[in-house]
Amino acid sequence: MQPKGQQLIGQETFSATGAPIQAVNPATGEHLEPIYAAGGSAEVERACELAESASVEFRTTSLQQRAAFLDAIADQIEAIGDELIERGMLESGLPRARLEGERGRTCGQLRLFASVVREGEWLDVRIDPAMPERKPMPRVDLRQQHIALGPVVVFGASNFPLAFSVAGGDTASALAAGCPVIVKAHSAHPGTSELVGLAVQAAAKQCEMPEGVFSLLFGSGNEIGQALVSDSRIKAVGFTGSRRGGMALMATAQARPQPIPVYAEMSSINPVFLLPEALQSRSQALAEGFVGSLSMGAGQFCTNPGLVIAVRSPALDEFVTAAGKAITTVAAQTMLTPGIHDAYVQGVKALSGNDNVRALGNGERGEASNQCQAALFTTTAESFISDQSLQDEVFGASSVVIECDDMAQLKQVAEKLEGQLTATIQMDDGDVEQARSLLPTLEEKAGRVMANGWPTGVEVCHAMVHGGPFPATSDSRTTSVGSAAIHRFLRPVCYQNLPQALLPEALRDGNPLNVSQLVDGKRHV
Repeated sequence: MQPKGQQLIGQETFSATGAPIQAVNPATGEHLEPIYAAGGSAEVERACELAESASVEFRTTSLQQRAAFLDAIADQIEAIGDELIERGMLESGLPRARLEGERGRTCGQLRLFASVVREGEWLDVRIDPAMPERKPMPRVDLRQQHIALGPVVVFGASNFPLAFSVAGGDTASALAAGCPVIVKAHSAHPGTSELVGLAVQAAAKQCEMPEGVFSLLFGSGNEIGQALVSDSRIKAVGFTGSRRGGMALMATAQARPQPIPVYAEMSSINPVFLLPEALQSRSQALAEGFVGSLSMGAGQFCTNPGLVIAVRSPALDEFVTAAGKAITTVAAQTMLTPGIHDAYVQGVKALSGNDNVRALGNGERGEASNQCQAALFTTTAESFISDQSLQDEVFGASSVVIECDDMAQLKQVAEKLEGQLTATIQMDDGDVEQARSLLPTLEEKAGRVMANGWPTGVEVCHAMVHGGPFPATSDSRTTSVGSAAIHRFLRPVCYQNLPQALLPEALRDGNPLNVSQLVDGKRHV
């Protein structure tokens, strides 16, 4: 299977006529075939028309049918074989092992959502039977379940060509909820996107899904994305990318006559707090673990540890010395795109030019194109608190160590932080009380709080939260990873006094779907 440079709309393929999009191998600068012509208003109209026409039929498919569709997508992606990995390597500069792992994660989360759909707990069935004899007022029959919002637009992410792209978490959770999906492919990896899109298209045909359940569009700039979000038939948006991009989509969504939710993951520097006892007992190991996490994948993870916070001490000096030494051994790594590399260079330059920031060390300088040279800096708590620019995300292997006078000032730094995806506490037994004091602040600042680990790496499971207060995400009540992600694309509907024949199956007497129900306040499984 080879990419052909075509838009996928329903079960059809189209060659558009807009501005050319061509992937670039970031390791060599080579332009990759084929050329993708950007879609325009005609493609947006057709995709939205099909999605709307498929909406009711798709959301009323049986749990087994929808789960089988998700499983089939995973099977079809795996069936592409090595061609998918090779194309992904060419377009992203990522190594084979990373992309093979990402393919496994992509298929794993599709199958996770298939199991979630089959269980039916996400329907959140609630039944309060009629009480005609109740005094002083009788109670009518009330039954509630969740239904799909309707067609969803998903924007592919640059840093995960598979797991956060065409068939990634946003698409998987929206399809699981019963929402048709239109994906706006990321221009950095169009060939990878088309191959995965063809797999989704094949699965939809195999499972006899309504034609408009999935479409894949390509577009340069923001024209096609803004057009999709503006379309009245679109009911929600999933986005992973920059703060500027997410904010632009949010503004468009809120300016519509009928505003819609935008679930945007945008910016996070993922602070790591080194508490005194932990520093005292294992400063060298902490330095090595930190630099390993920072430099993983050239730092191109949304959970990259971009900030380290600790109280001044000889142990912190040891950590800083060890981390500064370790950073010099970090090999240069190819970044995802020339644009991402340029932004990283500018971010490091801004830190280097800040009078209140001191450089601790740099990694090896790259010889090839678009390679990330790791960078480590330090500053004082006073400077961090007074300089908002020090909270700007530098997407890549760059981090800042903040030195505090005492635990009170460390907590001030925590309170100054913007919203984050993660917050990490490195602690030993003697740090429990300091951690207890810090924890309420971190709960307010981050979607995931961890102890004695490193933030890079997000497990796809039921308990995971990959979200957080703004600007980490646009809605801190949700997650984009884990089974709870399905709830972003659902809304509750209450049915009052409907006859059994008209009720959704999950709400009927006898529980024909055999799903969990809350009946008169008591859980029945």
